[in-house]
This record gives sequence, C-alpha cells and structure tokens, in this order.
Amino acid sequence: MVTGFKVLAFVGPAGTGKSQRAHFIARQFGADYIIDDGLLIKNGKILCGKSAKTEQNQVRAIRRALFEFPDHRDQVVRVLEKSAPGTILIVATSPGMALKISKQLSLPNPERYIYIEEIATREEIEQALRERHVKRQHVIPVTYVQVRRNFAGKVVGRLRTFWSSHMRGSDDAEKTIVRPPFSYYGEVEVGPLAIEQIVRRVASLGAQVCEVKEVRVKSDNEGKVSLNVSLVVSIGKYKFIEVGRRVQRRIFSVLPFLTGLDLGEIDILIEGWRKSDV
Repeated sequence: MVTGFKVLAFVGPAGTGKSQRAHFIARQFGADYIIDDGLLIKNGKILCGKSAKTEQNQVRAIRRALFEFPDHRDQVVRVLEKSAPGTILIVATSPGMALKISKQLSLPNPERYIYIEEIATREEIEQALRERHVKRQHVIPVTYVQVRRNFAGKVVGRLRTFWSSHMRGSDDAEKTIVRPPFSYYGEVEVGPLAIEQIVRRVASLGAQVCEVKEVRVKSDNEGKVSLNVSLVVSIGKYKFIEVGRRVQRRIFSVLPFLTGLDLGEIDILIEGWRKSDV
C-alpha cells in the first residue's frame, strides 16, 4: 500500500467535461496531484505515466486508463511512493473505475466522490457531450507542448478556460484538445471465438503453413491470454522449427495490436507436414 495520500474521485460519464475541469476541482478540494487517463499530473505537468489517448485502439486505451499494464503501473507507483504525502484526485467515469485505479496503484480507497453534476450545469454537460460525439475531441489537462511529444492522434489545439460566475474561483490552467485515432463510445468484448479467428487468419498467412488444425485459447485470473496452435506445414525454405517461430512472432505482433490483449505463452505444435506443390 502506498501510504501518506488522501484520495478523492471526480466522477462522470465519458465526454461530460471532466478533464476540462480537473484542475479547477483539484484546486477547490486541495488536491496536489491528478490521475487522469493513465497520467499522473501535477500543476499541469506530466510527472509520469502514459496517456490512454496515445493508444491506437479502444481496448488498449481502456486498459491503459486502468493501469493494467505492469510496467506502466509500476512506474506510477514508484513516483507516488516518492511523492507522499499529499492529496490525489482520480478522474474516472464511475465510482467502480475510481476504486479499480486506487487498487491498481496500491492507494487508499477514495474518501469522497465529486460528481460532474455538482460542478457543471445540465446545459454545459449536454454541450460537452455534443462536442464529443460530433467532433470526437478530448481534453488532456496538460500543456500543448507535453502532449505534442507523444500523442498518437491529432492535436487540435489549446484551451484556456475561465469558468462562469456560478462557480467559485476560476481555472486558467492550459489544457490541450486532441482527437484520438479511435472512438471511446460503445462496449468492446473480445471473446475466445474472435481470438481464435484472428489467430487462424494470422497463422494461415505464414510461410509454408498449409493448414491451421487447431487453436486453443486459455486465460488466467489476471486476464493474460495463452494460446496453443497446431499447424500442418510444407517442406520448403525454412526448417519446421523456424516456421513455428515465425508464426509465433506474427501472432505476438498482430493480436495485441488488434485486440489490446495481454499475451502469455504461445505454443506452436507442428502436427504434420505435406510436400510442397511447387
């Protein structure tokens, strides 16, 4: 457990303007740090982490925001351990997401949940949702220069906001408007059958692969997926063991990119061979 921190959560559905208001909320409630979409932020600067909006697909973006990649999680935990004591504001789409992030980063559970409806008017929320759906633009609560270094999508511009009079104080910290290369909307589930079909296709394109006999998909308690792939191959340029290794490398490269899955072992079995037709 990372000790010395008080944790708050700022909660609201995707696209309702949470990141745009994160600095204001942090200042109002005395938070020193903001955790938002995979980043640990202080005073508008990224201390560490990687933005979920740098990912190329939605599944990996969600996992990034939840700190499910061990190297990412461990990096943030190390910085937090050196930064205590303080108050952290977790920006999340639900109380459950805030709890999961707290657990992943070995932080205490949030002491208080602040909901977007307490901060923004219904009209402001509806306007933010319209902007998100139509323009697919997102706000990252850090400076333009920092985002520009590693963002995967399009950096649209900068935002400096002065809040309306019904909100106490103002927030003139710079934010950056971005357009990720994917949409956050909709639910994504990658089932065993989908994994099998992708693996069959990828393996079948390998050199000297005549037939993909069987694909078995297994997952452990941590969500890591392991595969057993049985092949029939032909005699040719590559030795059978090299054919298997090439297929293995292709699967390791393609499957995580398409699905965002965390892969464990990929076992390739050469079940038989055929003479080449060439």
